[in-house]
Amino acid sequence: MFERVLVANRGEIAVRVMRTLRRLGVTSIAVYSDADAGAPHVLAADHAVRLGPAPAAESYLDADLVIEAARRSGADAIHPGYGFLSERTALPRACAQAGIVFVGPGAEAMALLGDKVSAKATAQAAGVPIVPGLHDVGLTDDAIVAFASGQELPLLLKAAAGGGGKGMRVVRSLDELPEALGAARREARAAFGDDALLVERYLEHARHIEVQVIADAHGTVLHLGERECSLQRRHQKVVEEAPSPVVDAALRARMGEAAVALARSAGYVNAGTVELICERDDPSRFHFLEMNARLQVEHPVTEAVTGLDLVELQLRVAAGEPLGFKQEDVVLRGHAVEARVYAEDPAAGFLPSTGRVVAYREAPGVRTDSGIATGSEVSAHYDPMLAKVIASGPDRATALARLDRALADTLVVGPTTNIAYLRALIGRPEVRSGALDTALIERLGDAIAPPPPAGDLPSLAVLALLGEPKTDDPWDTRDGWRLSGATATARMRLHGPDGLVDATASPGDAIEVARRVEVIRDGDAVWLVDDGVATRWAPADEVAGEHVGGGSLEAPMPGVVLDVRTQAGAVVTEGDVLVVLESMKMELTVVAPADGTVGDVHVSVGEHVARGQALVEVVPAGGADAAAPAITEAAA
Repeated sequence: MFERVLVANRGEIAVRVMRTLRRLGVTSIAVYSDADAGAPHVLAADHAVRLGPAPAAESYLDADLVIEAARRSGADAIHPGYGFLSERTALPRACAQAGIVFVGPGAEAMALLGDKVSAKATAQAAGVPIVPGLHDVGLTDDAIVAFASGQELPLLLKAAAGGGGKGMRVVRSLDELPEALGAARREARAAFGDDALLVERYLEHARHIEVQVIADAHGTVLHLGERECSLQRRHQKVVEEAPSPVVDAALRARMGEAAVALARSAGYVNAGTVELICERDDPSRFHFLEMNARLQVEHPVTEAVTGLDLVELQLRVAAGEPLGFKQEDVVLRGHAVEARVYAEDPAAGFLPSTGRVVAYREAPGVRTDSGIATGSEVSAHYDPMLAKVIASGPDRATALARLDRALADTLVVGPTTNIAYLRALIGRPEVRSGALDTALIERLGDAIAPPPPAGDLPSLAVLALLGEPKTDDPWDTRDGWRLSGATATARMRLHGPDGLVDATASPGDAIEVARRVEVIRDGDAVWLVDDGVATRWAPADEVAGEHVGGGSLEAPMPGVVLDVRTQAGAVVTEGDVLVVLESMKMELTVVAPADGTVGDVHVSVGEHVARGQALVEVVPAGGADAAAPAITEAAA
């Protein structure tokens, strides 16, 4: 086993890898950007080395800086986690040259399977069926347009160099293709440093099932069962589980054999995931989608049902040890479900949310992999995933029930999160019954909606802001009593400046307390947490960013300007793309809200903008003020 391992990542996966390193007695080394100097993964490590400025391209994505950090810290191995450099051959090649072990596949196998084009060719050679499409190397826009013009729509554009939903666009009409090509290439270039694309048939009603494989350097290649990953939004997984509710032992063996054959034919060593796309109503008809030559975000559900620590297996394999068990030793017990907690606002089109974490608390009795703590700053520079909540049980129903309770008990105050949305999603009858497909979330749309905030929260907020009376004088009491009877406010009791507000039942009701609302002070404001949902209240809430009026279109979130597609004096029509922004690995387009003429353009490509900052001024036809800008999201 290694003595010192550098974790070339950040956030929850870095913390999770360090947990296993600590258990094994291995010294952990963190790397960090200026934005992460005090982050939890830095504090969790035995040693930490600065990489560079906040932008990932100048820190976490620079292989030379990572290798130099490993040299300076005396690391004998590098674990890449997932994302960033985990699927870029530059890092394992640089490790080999520096005499440092890369905890993952070799550069040759990574190049073969990490690239979707060569991976599909390898799958075909191994006898694994693939989705029909155009999978040539170096496809130009003209070649894709020519191919698409003779195909049945919809089609799917995909980045050839990586996964995670980045660089993907569904094309439902040929008119959409030019814009989709540009957006997919931009995202792919930003995420993977490579804008190569492929195109394939898009299966409207399909399941996304993946198989975990592990292989050592002694010829053993095993599968560890499958994961159901069909609950996705914009090609990004939201909830994952193991095992799949529709895969029986016979199908599991078939899928596992196909995954093992693919890994073996590529000479793959270490942990990897073979992703399959299956017909929703007949999962036995499956096709190879891609292989992720790294650890997956959703690996904890496999750990929960197999009892294996995948990071430990990765480390031991990388150290040259044999796996020490056989396929028949892999037994799946019970069921596990994982939900990804993102800093995003479902009520605002899932726009990413940034800012300081005012309070954070993990649910008891379940596993939470987290990269935040109270006081953490959620930056626009990185992925918006904050944590993963993993619940398990003897059966699927129990695991889902425990996950719902755990999400309710998870407290994130500050940035807006999707926790309430996740609870509404896993409570849907389609999810409970296992009737899943990759388009389910999109079809349900607004039907996945958490209940609105309770109507008495403003009264509770007033009590919390006022605090406890300074004296016991009856005139200082805040129970709202009057001769005509108690008001609604009289039924609220504040138990302390940072305690609980009890919302009591009406007089004469048998139940004394209806619910408990947690109060968290934040300067002159308070946060009220009601059934897991945090709402901020202040005497006079400030507007984030500089407010601009008239016909100005404002940035809906902090980020970087990727493209400006207009100029002063241009005549625009409703829906024309004016500015393209990127934040938290998500691309947003700001479009003209109405027909009109462009006044001033306030930003340029590469500029960092704050939320609320003026981007473009549009004078609508007729001279009225512009309506709110339309925002189109392209999830990464």
